[in-house]
Amino acid sequence: SSGINAEYGDLAFNWAYTNNGVRIALSGGNLSPADSNDQNTHGLGNHLVCNPHTGESNSDEYKYEISNIQNCPYPSCKRYKMQGTDHGSGTFLVSGPVYGNYAIYVSTDAKSFPLPGHHLDTEIVVDFPKSASAAEL
Repeated sequence: SSGINAEYGDLAFNWAYTNNGVRIALSGGNLSPADSNDQNTHGLGNHLVCNPHTGESNSDEYKYEISNIQNCPYPSCKRYKMQGTDHGSGTFLVSGPVYGNYAIYVSTDAKSFPLPGHHLDTEIVVDFPKSASAAEL
């Protein structure tokens, strides 16, 4: 498993709770219950004040790309820490440092992922068994 999953939990996709949604979150952070309006699930591709089931936005003020994992429930918390400045103009959204670039790699064949420091290309070569070619699979 990758370092991010081993340390912070599994990936949760399209997490919807009341009028909020997150495209990708980590289960090791906070996953708000479906009926909670605590605005406390943070990850990649976040949008508060929306219909997360239809993608309809009620306000562009509170959408943001990347936030830090934080325990900061609404209404007691009034400062959500973002990575960078790519976020709406909502008063609760606070710009901060960017900690790196993010990418998601999906494979049905890979048994492991290269360790940190390994240079990745846009294509990762997977060794197929000698008896099968890529066209046969």
